[in-house]
Amino acid sequence: MASPRLAIADLPAAVGTYLRAHADGDAASAAAVFTPQATVIDDGHTHRGAAAIAAWLTRSSSEYTYTTTFVGAEGELPGQCTVTQQLDGDFPGSSVRLRYRFLLDGGLISHLEIAP
Repeated sequence: MASPRLAIADLPAAVGTYLRAHADGDAASAAAVFTPQATVIDDGHTHRGAAAIAAWLTRSSSEYTYTTTFVGAEGELPGQCTVTQQLDGDFPGSSVRLRYRFLLDGGLISHLEIAP
C-alpha cells in the first residue's frame, strides 16, 4: 500500500516550520523545532543534539546560495513523513533532488535523514 500524498499545507507543523526557516536561512528558527536529543544525518555525517544541529544549520545555510522547490511529500506512520525538494544553486552539482525523512516526537523533529 502506497503512503498517502501530502500537500505542503498538510505537513506536521514542525516540518513546515523547519522547511520555511531553512529556506530563509533562519538557522535559529529551524533549530527550535528539533528535540534536545535529535539527530540529523546529512551528506554522510551525523549531527547529535541541539548544539550540533544548530551548528550544522548555521553552516549549511551560509555555505552556499540555493533555492528550494517543494516537489512532494508522503505521510507514513503517525509521526513520520518524507518530503522531496529540488535544490538549485552554486554548490557542487548545482542541482539535486533530495528526500528529507522526518521522525517526530511530541510535535518536534527527533530525527531527520537527508539523502538523494
